Formats: sequence, structure tokens, C-alpha cells
Amino acid sequence: MAATRRPIALAAAVATAAALGATVFALPALAADSSAAAAATATAPKLQLTDGTLEWGVKESFRKYLASPFSGGKITVKDGAVQAPGNGVFTFAGGRGTYDTATHGTDTAFAGGVGFYAHGGALDITLSDVKLATSGTGGAITVDVTTPQGARDDVEFATLDLSAVKPGRGEGGAMVFEDIPATLTKAGSEAFDGQYKEGDALDPATLSVKTVTPPTTDPTQEPGTEPTGTPSTEPTGSPSTGPGTKPTTTASPSPSDTATATGRPAATPGEIVDGTLDWGVKKSFRTYVTGPIAHGRAETTAGATASGDGYRFPDATGRFDAAEQTLNAEFHGRVRFLGHEENGAYTLDLSLTGMEIRVNGTRGTLTADVTTKDRTTKKVSTYPGLAVADLKLPKGKLAARNGVVNLTAIPATLTADGTKAFGGMYEAGEQLDALTVAVALDKDAELPGSAGGSGTAGGSVTTGGGGTAGGLAGGSVGGSAGGAGSLAATGSDLPAGALIAASGVVVAAGAGAVVVARRRTV
Repeated sequence: MAATRRPIALAAAVATAAALGATVFALPALAADSSAAAAATATAPKLQLTDGTLEWGVKESFRKYLASPFSGGKITVKDGAVQAPGNGVFTFAGGRGTYDTATHGTDTAFAGGVGFYAHGGALDITLSDVKLATSGTGGAITVDVTTPQGARDDVEFATLDLSAVKPGRGEGGAMVFEDIPATLTKAGSEAFDGQYKEGDALDPATLSVKTVTPPTTDPTQEPGTEPTGTPSTEPTGSPSTGPGTKPTTTASPSPSDTATATGRPAATPGEIVDGTLDWGVKKSFRTYVTGPIAHGRAETTAGATASGDGYRFPDATGRFDAAEQTLNAEFHGRVRFLGHEENGAYTLDLSLTGMEIRVNGTRGTLTADVTTKDRTTKKVSTYPGLAVADLKLPKGKLAARNGVVNLTAIPATLTADGTKAFGGMYEAGEQLDALTVAVALDKDAELPGSAGGSGTAGGSVTTGGGGTAGGLAGGSVGGSAGGAGSLAATGSDLPAGALIAASGVVVAAGAGAVVVARRRTV
């Protein structure tokens, strides 16, 4: 149902459908007529909602992390809640509440709870008394949060956005709102001691409800009139406030894509004389390593330096061919991740060195020399020249300007071989940090400015420690777990701190740890 429909039309739709025997939950409207809305509010009844269900997985990457052998975790459901097979989403049933026919707001409470446990109890949290309420085109999910440190009631955990959600019909005439986008609230972030950031994406929610006693007349109709059917005010097209048509033209290629500032061809086949690679590996992994579970750090040596968003690998060598649209560039430097110290040694020990970018047209690969230690067996495996990430470049961007090829924010995803580097804790296709590459084809060419790294070439820089590293990673609390489950992601994701006894697991990116292997010869 369109968000621009007048409140009177929405109420008429509810009443009409109910009179025909359909149980209805109307989509909240953007009130365009405040006087009509006020009048309706004074007279419109509230409908009783029953048989409600809420399907919500909280956060998929978090569930996958808990299923991994690294966390030693488990998920339990209670009081009627169920979890779908294959570590799927949770269903909270027995929903009861009200629907306001004037404001189109809802308030529904569900039975059941879910508990998350990992790291021998360092993470132990239960969500229960789940409620979902809507108002206008927004809404919220509230929960009671229980940990060994205590309990908090009615925590507004997630905000909902119904602006683009259309109602559908479910079994028994239920009205269903599927895949409502959900994001973490400030209160939800505080509930997890800041290990997730406000605004981080959570799993979408699906709501299904029925009305108990539908009205037989439209409460907003003039006295003596009856609804005659579907409202005649159904929008006939896109909202008038939106763009009428999509742009019919595309921007002309920038001169920087096809030629240098002097008008000569962008570049002829030639050697790369210098350059840098900026890459953070995976934000959630960095956060996990330096967080309150791993109590670790990251070290940069051999010319690599740390920056606020990751690490810079310098001194590029290789070759670029504009005509063939190919780029091969290798970089110096090493980054090493250390965590989980036991008896003076680190069971998580991951290093990357010999970083190399290979690009052909719009696709490329990032390779590295990697060595990984299995945290359980302590066995160290070395993978020289391992294809870690697949790269995707915009068409036409592999060009030079003023003697420099500059590629920024290139998306990177984990390869099948790359999963070995993280002990199988991520599955192929997992989103990694985007990377930026700048290489010079002329010794006098000026590379982009410093990445702001802290450290000197050839030296050693350590970042992190035992403190809490901010935020969920990239949006996934543990990324996708292949087989064994994954650690934190994007996209951003595991609660820790006071409520969870300093558990930074959501942002864990790899159970397997890596030690650096050989140094590539250039």
C-alpha cells in the first residue's frame, strides 16, 4: 500500500477488507491530512491482533560465528521460540496486541526467547519478551536483555523502516509484512557495550498478524454512508515527490580515463616505478584481534605502516599496459595479527606479506604470502602466493593520469583458496575491506598523499592491545561461516563489554591465525 495514501483511504481499506472477511493489518501511512487524522483518532476503535508471529534472525553473521568451533558457542531457544534448520532465523509466536485504525500503528508482544553462549561463558546473553511496534512508516523491536551481570527490560534494540514494505496475504487471511529492514539502535548498541554501532544493519524482520473482531463499517466515513469497495484514491504511479523518469544519459568519460593531462595516450606499456596499496584486510577481524576476547595487536614491519583504516604497503614494482588493460603490481611490507596469548605464545598468529595485485580489464586478484596457525592443533601452514581476494573494477578505470594509475575503493571478496588463510572461518564470497592502489609509471610522477600511517619504513608498528575496539564489523558479526561458521563481518558484529563480559566475538574474523611466510623477490 503506498505510503502517500491519505489516512482516510487507508482506514477505509482496512474496514472494507475486514467486512469481506479478510483479517487486515494496514501499512502505516504518511499523514497528509492532519485534521482528518485527528478526527479519525477521536472515534476510531483499536482492533485486537492475535496469532502473530515474528521471524527474525537478529544477525546472521553472529549466528554463524557462534556455530564455529572457534567460539565454542551455542544457541538455545525457549518458551515456544523455534529456530529454523541450518542455523536459520528465529520464530517468535503467540503474538497478541492492538492495531489502531486511526493512526495505523501496531503494538504486538510475542512469546519465546533466545540465548547466545560462547567462549566458556564470556559471552552469555538472552533476549526475551520480544515486542514489535510500528508508528507511521517506522517502528521498533524491543527486548529484555539478560546477562550474568544483570537484566534490562524493554531495550529498544532495533529500528524498523516500513516505507518500502508492502503487505501480503498469509495463511488464514493473515496480513504479512515481509523483510522489514532493521538497524541497531543506540540503546541496542549500549546493551552490547558498544561492540555494535548504532545504525548497523541487522537481519530483516517478517511480521504476520490477524485481527480478532474486524469492524463492519469504516469509522472515518460520513454518517449514513458505507464503503463501496476498494478506495478510489489508489495511486496511479510513483509518488509525485520522486523523480519522474530515470536519467536517459550517462556522464561522458573523464579525460583522466582516456588520456593524460597533456592529451597523450594514457600510458604505453611500461614498468611501474613506485606505488602503494592501502588495505585493511577486514574491519571486523581487526576489531576482534584488538578486542576484549583476543586481547591482541597488529604489527606492521618491512616497510608497511598502519593507518586509521588499515595498512599501507609501499614500493610497488611491476608492469601496466593501458591498451591491454592489464596491471601487475607487487608491494613490500608485512602485517601480522597476534591474539589469544597462552603460556607466553599466541595461538592466533596471522601474517600477510608479498602483496600483489593482478588486474585484467574489470577483474583482478589480490595474492599474498600467508602462513596460518590452527588454534586447536597449533599446526602452522604456509601458503605462498595465495589468491586471497577477487577484485571488481569499474569499466574504464584502469587508466593513467599524469603518470599515475589510481584505483580507489575497489571491492574485494574472499576467494575459495583464501578461506585457507582464515582456517575456513569465512566462506568464499565473504566481503573483505575495499582496497586502494596507486602506482607511478614515471619516476617524477606524484603519488597520492600519505595514508597517515603511524610508523616508519622498515620499522615495527603495533596497534591495538587489550582494549575494546569499536563497533561491529562491516555489518556481519562474524561474516559468513563456511562449514565451520564465520567470525565477524560487515558489516560489523558481536556484542561485548559489561553486558557480555568483554566478549568481542561479533567482530571476529578468523579462527585460524596466520604467520607470515616467505618474502617475495622483486
